[in-house]
Order: sequence, then structure tokens, then C-alpha cells
Amino acid sequence: MSEITTELPVVVIGAGPAGLAAAAHLLDRGLEPLVLEAGPLAGAAVREWAHVRLFSRWGELVDPAAEKLLAPTGWTKPAEGTYPSGGDWAERYLQPLADVLGEQVRYGARVTGVSRTGRDRIVDADRDSQPFVVHYENADGHEHRLFGRAVIDASGTWSTPSPAGGSGLAALGEKAAADHITYRVPDLKDPAVRVRYAGKRTAVIGSGASAFTALAHLADLAKSADGQGTHATWILRRGISGSTFGGGEADQLPARGALGLAAKAAVDGGHADAVTGFRTDTVERTEDGHVILIGEDGRRLDPVDEVVVLTGFRPDLSFLGELRLGLDERLQAPVELAPLIDPNQHSCGTVYPHGVGELSHPEKDVYLVGMKSYGRAPTFLAMTGYEQVRSIAAHLAGDHEAAERVELTLPETGVCGGAGLFDEPAAAEEAGGGCCAAPATLTIGAGPAPAPASAGGC
Repeated sequence: MSEITTELPVVVIGAGPAGLAAAAHLLDRGLEPLVLEAGPLAGAAVREWAHVRLFSRWGELVDPAAEKLLAPTGWTKPAEGTYPSGGDWAERYLQPLADVLGEQVRYGARVTGVSRTGRDRIVDADRDSQPFVVHYENADGHEHRLFGRAVIDASGTWSTPSPAGGSGLAALGEKAAADHITYRVPDLKDPAVRVRYAGKRTAVIGSGASAFTALAHLADLAKSADGQGTHATWILRRGISGSTFGGGEADQLPARGALGLAAKAAVDGGHADAVTGFRTDTVERTEDGHVILIGEDGRRLDPVDEVVVLTGFRPDLSFLGELRLGLDERLQAPVELAPLIDPNQHSCGTVYPHGVGELSHPEKDVYLVGMKSYGRAPTFLAMTGYEQVRSIAAHLAGDHEAAERVELTLPETGVCGGAGLFDEPAAAEEAGGGCCAAPATLTIGAGPAPAPASAGGC
């Protein structure tokens, strides 16, 4: 890398938790960050699920380098054992951190392309010595470009939710029924949103923390004075097994375990019916305005008023097309990281802590971090992203020993075993849940589950 290139900033895409932590670690290492954020404020994506409470505590959501940067400003760290909402996280931590970074964060800057200066994807000659060129647009449509010595893409996956269709494509009719479909956990405290679901039948598609949260919220609505008649149909692509509801009381993140218990309670309490082994093929509109979901096996479900699709997210790689990325063909995650997080092989939420070694690509000095590094895999934790950017910043600063050192221990989920992603419902119902099977209290129909914590998120 030339002397001119080393004087350029490290371009960080996204002013969310991982991106801002990356900037803090770079500064701590004496490197200059420049953060490009598409939204008008820090944590723009987090603010879109401001109503959802995280299952991680404050002590697991504040990056150490960021805390060090905030301390001289008089910032007070929230109580470590409490659970923030997405809105709390954005307002009490992410925005103050971005404010400290000042002009090193540019808002309204949507990245549209990244390449090597004067080198498209094909050209080998002198490639690694050329600075990166980053194109971005402001909210008014004006185009700009800047140059960087390295690129850390922390843009997340929030903007690209997966569809309802079981084949990874939108189901037939899904786009036409868009006015009855959301891909987010509804904010049922918002009066305008609440009236959309109160007293209605809602299909919830998904089997992760977001689906658990939506089911719990809809069950709470059903028990309220204005929510009589509210009912959910919970649609799972797999069957129900010991691991369906997570680790319950065995989860080392108690609020994460409580989410599964809340989903179980919604079913046991009669506020939701579970439909298993259903992979959506068609979304059909009825003449009276209802929606009918039709499965790949021809099953037609009873009509519903609304559909909440919570089938995960996928990375937007469109603006990285001129870079030489090494991505797993299934997960779209870095090839060295993919085996650690592949849900086809295991259902463990615990991933071996990883850094620059697992996140490197054939293109030198470009990294996908945070949620985006997981591609289509679930179970990402904020503290994983903080460890990623700590390692990368150390590497870029030349401290390779620190870059390779592991400085994180992740909490166990209480669920462990090769659950996979696709099986027959009957086989799933007979499965024992693996080496760390969920506790017996998670058996469907066994009666009310323990009262869950009011928590959700990722």
C-alpha cells in the first residue's frame, strides 16, 4: 500500500452498532474513520424497530472502545443488567456515540458502489496498492465519491427482508397483497397499527426471535379490552421439536429464552394455532379483502386479515459487485465464517468468536461485519460484531497479535444439535433437540409456560 493510500481514512458503511464501534476502535488505534450513513440519524435501522425490547442487556450492548470514547463527555452508561428497547439503544448510546465522532459521520449518504481506483473487478495489475473508491448519493440525489485505505461494510441486512415464499422468492401473489403484509414486528402500542390487528386474524410466518416477539405481542393484544377476537396463526416451515422454542430457562441470555416461552404460552393459551411443515407457495386475495395462504403441498389455510412475514434477512451485495468477495454459496457469508454459523449443520446460537481471519476476502482490506457478515444466517449478537471490528482495527493498525487474539466469550443458548432447516414435520416432532435439548416445559399443550420477560430483538 502506498504512503498516499495509508493517509486516507477507513471508510465505514453504516452508523449502526457495528459501524460506530468500528469507528471507535479505529480511533483508538490512531486510524481515521469516515462513516457513511444512509439515514438522517445514527442507528436509522434500529429506530425502525424502536418498540422491540432486546434480549441482550445493556452490559452486552455497549462496546468497550465506544464507552472509552464517550466517557470524557459525561455520558452515563445505563444499568448493565437492564434491557433496552431499540429506541433506547439508539437514543441513549448510538446517537451520543455518533455525536462524539462529529464530522467523521456523514448522514444521508447512501453508498451505491465500491471499487478499486482505476481497477474494475477483472484487473489484477497493481490492484492491492490502489485506494478504494466509494460512490454515494445524498438524499437529494446528488452523487459523490471519496477514497479510502480500507472499507468496512456494516450496513446490516434490515433493508432486505426475506419473502414469505418457501423457495426464497416472493410467493405468487405476495406483491399484489402487499397492503396486508408486513415484514417487521408490528408496533401494537401505536394506535394506528393497533387497530390494524385488534380483533383480526393474523398469520405469523417464521420461527425465530422476531416471530416469538410478534406472537407474544398479539397474545397480549388478544387479552386486552380492545383486542377481543385477536388470533394468530403461527406458520412454521419445519415441524415442532424440542428446540423450536429455543433454550428456555437453559439459555444464558434469560430474556432470549423467555421469548420462546412467550411463543409457547401464546399457543397454550389459545391465542395462536401452530401450522407446521408449511412452505408458502401462493398468496391469494379473496373478494371480501381477506388473504389465503396456499402451501407447496396444496394446503389452503383459513383466511386471515393480515400477514406478518418474519423469515429472516439477506445481505444487499449490489453495491459491492466490483470487489472480489469470497462468500459461501449458501449463506452469502465469508467462506471462513460460514461453517461456524451454518444452520444446516447446527442450531447453536453460540459461534466461536472470530475476527479478521474469518472475515477476510480475496480483495485485501475489505470486510463485511455485524449482521451483514452472517449473510442469511440467524442468531447474531451485538457483542459478536464488537469483537469483529476490534480485531479488524487491530489488523489495520499492524497489531496482528491483538487481531488474532480472542477477547470474547459468548453465552450459550441452551439448544445444541444439528437441527437443520428442512425436514418432515413428523420427524421434527420426534426429535429430541440435540445434546442440549430444551427443557420439558416446552412441550406443546403441557399447560401455561412461565411468565416471559418482555423482550425481543436480536
